[in-house]
Formats: sequence, structure tokens, C-alpha cells
Amino acid sequence: MIDPGPDVERHVRALVSLVSTADEVTILLTHGHADHAAAAPALARATGGTSLGPAGVPEVEQALEDGDAIETDHGTLVASHMPGHTPEHLTYGWLERRALFVGDLLLGEGDTTWVAEYPGCVADYLASLDKVRAMDLAVIYPTHGPVLENPTDALDRFEGHRRSRIAQVREAMSAYPDADVEALLDIVYGGTLPDGVRGAARLSLEALVDYVTGH
Repeated sequence: MIDPGPDVERHVRALVSLVSTADEVTILLTHGHADHAAAAPALARATGGTSLGPAGVPEVEQALEDGDAIETDHGTLVASHMPGHTPEHLTYGWLERRALFVGDLLLGEGDTTWVAEYPGCVADYLASLDKVRAMDLAVIYPTHGPVLENPTDALDRFEGHRRSRIAQVREAMSAYPDADVEALLDIVYGGTLPDGVRGAARLSLEALVDYVTGH
């Protein structure tokens, strides 16, 4: 199981039911956000399984490194370090199917994912997208949303959105060199942000400013 989700009792019971006939259960985590990883300990206890994933994630029992292979009854999965969404983020390549379980590096819908977790995350994110492009994939499986059956289109869409935001921020910083983050928020987003998302937008903008300043 990859990214079993939140630690909600009914949800965990449903997962246990799905693997009730399995001889062995392995739980793979892409990163430590609760909506991906929190169910892992309860699921491991209920199934006797082991949780594998990035070092430093509390729910991980056995840490994986870039390039580590995990054998399954449907083929080999290979862990790849793909930071950006989080610093520890892993993806899992399914070699026999030219497929990638991509976690939150890409979502099944839209053109953006959360990239504001830490300094340097935007540069890491763009580098990770380049690594995915080099994989010659037939299909991408995100944790959220439907399957991405055209990997090139999805990569173009998500990279295009990020680079468009970078260009907006670069232009705003050049035109208004004395503007602080709050002022830049209104310049970049046109003063239309609802209060409920302004905090997240500010963090995203700070990550973009960090990137523009260094590039």
C-alpha cells in the first residue's frame, strides 16, 4: 500500500479489509504529511506489515534511500528522492509498467501542488520535475486525483504554472523593489485573495521570492 492516508478508524478498517487475504503487507510512504502517512502505524499493527519510506518521517519503520528497490508480487518499485513538495519526498517507479507513483509532486487534477514547505523548495521542485521527465513514463499515479495518462502533458502543465508564477514575482519585484511580501501578494494575485487562503498564498509567495532572489 502506498500512502494509506489519515488515521481515521473507519478508514483504517477498510484498508485492513482490502488486504485481508495478503500473505504479507508492505506500506510505502512518499512523505510525512498526515493525509498520506498517519494511518501507517495502525495499519501496520493490524496487518503485521512494515512501513517503509523517507528517513525522518515518524511513521516510517524502515528508511529508504534514493535508488532502493522494493520487490512486490506485481514487479519492482524503485524509490527516487524527489523533493519540492517536502524535503524528504520520495516517488516509486514501477519498472515493468513504465509507471510512477508520484505522491504529491503532481496531482491528478489542476496545475499546481503545495510548494512552500522550506527554503529552496521551488528549485528542488523544478529539478524533480526534470527527473520525472527523464524517466520515459507511460503513466503517472498521483496520491490525490485520477491517473495521469499523459505524463508529458501533466509535467508541462505543472511546470508551466510554476514558471508563470516565478515570472510574475520576478516582474513584480523588479517593478516594485521596495515592496514587502504583503504588498507583493496584492500585486501578484491582484488583491483578490479570500482571507481563508491568504496565509497559504503568502507562504507560497515567500518560496517564490526565495527562488527569484537566488536565480
